[in-house]
Amino acid sequence: MLTYQIAQCCKTLKLGSSLARNSETVETDDRQQYLLELLRMEISGREKAKTERLIQKAGFPARKELKDFVYDEVKVPSGLTPAVLESGDFIANKENLILYGNVGTGKTHLAAALGLEACRKGRKVGFYRTAALVNRLTEAREAGVLSKKLAEIHKLDLIILDEWGYVPMDRTAAQLLFEVVSDSYERRSVILTTNLEFSRWVSLFYDEQMTAAMIDRLVHHSYILLFDGSSNRVRNSTARG
Repeated sequence: MLTYQIAQCCKTLKLGSSLARNSETVETDDRQQYLLELLRMEISGREKAKTERLIQKAGFPARKELKDFVYDEVKVPSGLTPAVLESGDFIANKENLILYGNVGTGKTHLAAALGLEACRKGRKVGFYRTAALVNRLTEAREAGVLSKKLAEIHKLDLIILDEWGYVPMDRTAAQLLFEVVSDSYERRSVILTTNLEFSRWVSLFYDEQMTAAMIDRLVHHSYILLFDGSSNRVRNSTARG
């Protein structure tokens, strides 16, 4: 009966229903300690729920963990260690990461894991396959809602552009992607995964001036990580065979 009454009070005060459930689990005879523990549990529950919302909204293809990533075949630039990278300081500093290397070497895993950790620290993240993002922006432009779509991206602390350069694009699509990169410059961090060296980017955008401007904005305030290993997928497939 009391639990129901507590739940009704929580509803009136717009507090979570978990407060009523937790009221039965706190064990102490001290009234102030009881209230403190109850409030701490409510705060913890809200923080977990917020983190889960951020993760769901980010759009990760899978939940990849940093503890499962091995740096053995990754060349990390001087001044940057795995610990510093995983701390997420580059996001606070509005710095970019360019993860370059062959297909299947773990670029997407590291990018997604860093994004997941950022969500756990309360940051807003957007994970996009580059081609899919371009398609969304093109569709939004045709529907007359491009400004709304861009506004959603502008609210992010970190943008992850996966599989950059896998699919060529027309001039309009390239301009839309350039707008995202240009707006992010010194405003938010970008993690980009690619197997396409800079000298070949012009084949993706078909415009040397735009390509040069794109590279300039991404490389300035950035760290470039080189993934030298062979494909993990091929290696794992061979091992199973």
